[in-house]
Amino acid sequence: MNSYRSVFISDIHLGTKMSQADQLLEFMKTFECEKIYLVGDIVDCWAMSKKKIWSQYHSDVVQKLLRRARKGVEVVYIPGNHDELMREYCDAEFGHIILVKECIHVGVDGKLYLVTHGDQFDVVIKNAKWLAHLGSWAYDISINIGYVVNKIRTFLKMPQWSLSNYLKQSVKESVNFIGNYEETLSNYVRNKKLNGVICGHIHHANIRNIDDITYMNCGDWVESCTALVEHHNGTFEIIKWT
Repeated sequence: MNSYRSVFISDIHLGTKMSQADQLLEFMKTFECEKIYLVGDIVDCWAMSKKKIWSQYHSDVVQKLLRRARKGVEVVYIPGNHDELMREYCDAEFGHIILVKECIHVGVDGKLYLVTHGDQFDVVIKNAKWLAHLGSWAYDISINIGYVVNKIRTFLKMPQWSLSNYLKQSVKESVNFIGNYEETLSNYVRNKKLNGVICGHIHHANIRNIDDITYMNCGDWVESCTALVEHHNGTFEIIKWT
């Protein structure tokens, strides 16, 4: 059993068929920790408003988080854009889970990190929400196509392949968007006199030093199945669950 000081998880998208809640449950069996941050898009209210797909795995994730909170693990929930309805209840507590819009995480060495989902730094969501919904729909389509492709690749004994990740890495505008997003958040926390930022939103796990700022992204549990963990010695690591 691994022991971590803190675990940061984002973009589970419960309520959709793309959510790999079963993989998250397996990951959660492997560790104990003092604190869990849920860094937004835990439940996909956008998708559920059209079609709700809620399996037992999804219920089990919620129950396991509630159980950990009851047993003394500090669980902090920071809603994202897909679960923005929960922002109406920020500064409240549900089943020992604390809801906040954003918060400051204090590292072992005393460094201060802003923990935020990050959608407020996305120019598309900020200025054209309808386009963000369209982008979310296109992302879902790419996931579905990738699922079929990987079924065929598995039959042919070929390695798994991600269409959406290929598109994100190959399209210049997408690569530029990720870079701009990371630098925008870093500039924001620098102006706040903080040492770093921990976020989600763009489904791209990363730890990167941008000048004097440490940028960290948890990734997602739709494709990459990644989480950010803080070890007891203060070091951060991205865990990719396979």
